[in-house]
Amino acid sequence: MSRLLRYLKPYWWSILIVLGLLFAQAMADLALPNYMSNIVNVGIQQGGVETAVPVAISQTQMERLSLFLSPEEQTTVLGAYTLSADPAQALKKYLSKDAELPTEPIYLLNELTSEQINALNPIISRAEVVVYMLQQAQKDPEAAAKYSAQAGFDLSKIPAGTDIFTLLKQMPPAQLSGMLTSITEKFTAMGPKVLTEAAIPAVKDEYTNLGIDVAGIQSAYILRMGGIMLLYTLAIVICSILVGFFAGRSAAGVAHDLRKALFTKVESFSKAEFEQFSSSSLITRSTNDITQMQMTVFMLQRMVFYAPIIGIGAIIRAVQKSPSMTWIIGLGVGILVVIIATVFSVSLPKFKLIQKMIDRLNLVTRESLSGLMVIRAFNTQKFELERFDKANVDLTRNNLFVSRVMVVMMPAMMLLMNGLSLLIIWVGGHRVADSMIQVGDMMAFLQYAMQVVFSFLMMSFMFIILPRAAVSANRIADVLAVQPTIKDPQEPKPFDVNSRGLVEFRNVSFRYPGAEENVICNITFTAKPGQTTAIIGSTGSGKSTVVNLIPRFFDVTEGAVLVDGRDVREVNQEELRKRIGYIPQRGILFSGTVRSNLAFADENASETDLQKAADIAQASGFIKEMEGGMEGAISQGGTNVSGGQKQRLAIARALVKQPPIYIFDDSLSALDFKTDAALRRALKNETEKSTMIIVTQRVSTIKNAEQIVVLD
Repeated sequence: MSRLLRYLKPYWWSILIVLGLLFAQAMADLALPNYMSNIVNVGIQQGGVETAVPVAISQTQMERLSLFLSPEEQTTVLGAYTLSADPAQALKKYLSKDAELPTEPIYLLNELTSEQINALNPIISRAEVVVYMLQQAQKDPEAAAKYSAQAGFDLSKIPAGTDIFTLLKQMPPAQLSGMLTSITEKFTAMGPKVLTEAAIPAVKDEYTNLGIDVAGIQSAYILRMGGIMLLYTLAIVICSILVGFFAGRSAAGVAHDLRKALFTKVESFSKAEFEQFSSSSLITRSTNDITQMQMTVFMLQRMVFYAPIIGIGAIIRAVQKSPSMTWIIGLGVGILVVIIATVFSVSLPKFKLIQKMIDRLNLVTRESLSGLMVIRAFNTQKFELERFDKANVDLTRNNLFVSRVMVVMMPAMMLLMNGLSLLIIWVGGHRVADSMIQVGDMMAFLQYAMQVVFSFLMMSFMFIILPRAAVSANRIADVLAVQPTIKDPQEPKPFDVNSRGLVEFRNVSFRYPGAEENVICNITFTAKPGQTTAIIGSTGSGKSTVVNLIPRFFDVTEGAVLVDGRDVREVNQEELRKRIGYIPQRGILFSGTVRSNLAFADENASETDLQKAADIAQASGFIKEMEGGMEGAISQGGTNVSGGQKQRLAIARALVKQPPIYIFDDSLSALDFKTDAALRRALKNETEKSTMIIVTQRVSTIKNAEQIVVLD
């Protein structure tokens, strides 16, 4: 495939745009699980309260918190708040409609940066958790037993009606300091997120006491996170559409350029190059193989570029969520790689056979359709059906084998992903129970793990396409790499403006590429303007080979062929062929109309020129009888006209060109003797100044020729 990379250069800007859009799409995809985690952790479990740092706190509660803060921490916390003596004004924008205003002074949080809040959060959350436990222990004996171990002493022994915080204030400083150290050590073992989550009930309880709308905070947070997720989803949709547009545009452009280059290259082939590739193979390369390349270029941009971005990003995000669980992703990826390697080691050899089998199927189909009349005439329909069936069954069998192997991948992938999901939930559930991670983080980790697996799955799908694409690319590159043996000279010589069409063979010998012996040896003759030179000989004597040397379909092995004194190898092929009207053995007509086929020689030919050429070629009669006359339809290959009509239209096409040299390569063979004689008389009258070279096996066709060359 590397041999075709140059065809991507015109579309580098489109590919860069696709990469940028894919990166943006991947970032949006990776952000969604994080916001989902926030909705679960903060929106649902924490009631929309994002941190343990309350926006407002009563003076009494602040004093209680200070009991469990060191002097330095007290200074830090109090420095982050401002005491307000007017609760109504301070809490105006936070209060719910039916709330009662607090009567004591309120501490309001100052304008702090996110970094300052993050630094303050673990300090204040630890104190809030302890205060909340003590408050619950005073209200509920069962809670007292539950929290005693965490508090460091038996809370159930505190007398009923006793204010525990008053007792704590009366404790000796050394004892209170020891309790603070013990509590700090216990809560430090908890992760910062888990500690924050544990402190949230204390914050919500304080908000309720102050009359702050807690339900409104939760609703606002969930709506805000949901809105952000919708925006990211919209961005993903837009990026996906634009990626499809630009990837499709560049893929179609590459296919267009490859198809054009391939067709242009094939048009430059001489007959020697056509021996290397069959027509069916060239058709397959121009259609099926280029379609494979187009699909590959599109999928490379759409999937292969995207998969590494999303895979690497998901691994990074998963590690951030729970580093201790990343071994699960590694296990899943390892199993996935083993599955992919096993599947493709089995199926890869078959991919390389499929394109050759498509060639074979096209060849059999083309031969059967083009030779349909012969097949029917010899009653070989059954044999041809068996030949086609064999090619079809071989291709089908290989495709089915590959499909059956590849179909194993999807169930295996689903089993792997479901197994990973169960393992993540089982391990994550234990870690949630141990207060090591939050539920939302476990859910986000699960989604990131699935994204990693999907990224590898996307890349594995490319292994289905790439082997066939590599074969197709090599087949296309093989054609494009062929250097035509017939080339224009670097410094072509011009023809004389007064040239008349003199053709001269000087000691010409020729052998076909790869042959051991010459086909023709030491031929010398001159075909003069105004004269007819006939070439006659037995079948296989080289008559067509001789005339094919004049328009330079082949180059001579020895000697030289000259037109108007110029060696045909010293002039441009286009200039040389402008001087030649060539009518091949097999008349080739193109789909269209009679007019379009005659004007093929000169698209600017007038109606008079077309009609005159048809008259000389003895074609006017049947053209008038056709529906539409000159606008009558000609089917592909001229299958709707007879062999003789086809030859006459081919002759008329050459006459429209009005060249100085005419080459008739046994192109009168399908004409009856009467039409042959009439056509030759008309040619003699209208082309008396041109050089006529006629290849034939009919003696009557050439008995009046000025020169007869007999090949043996």
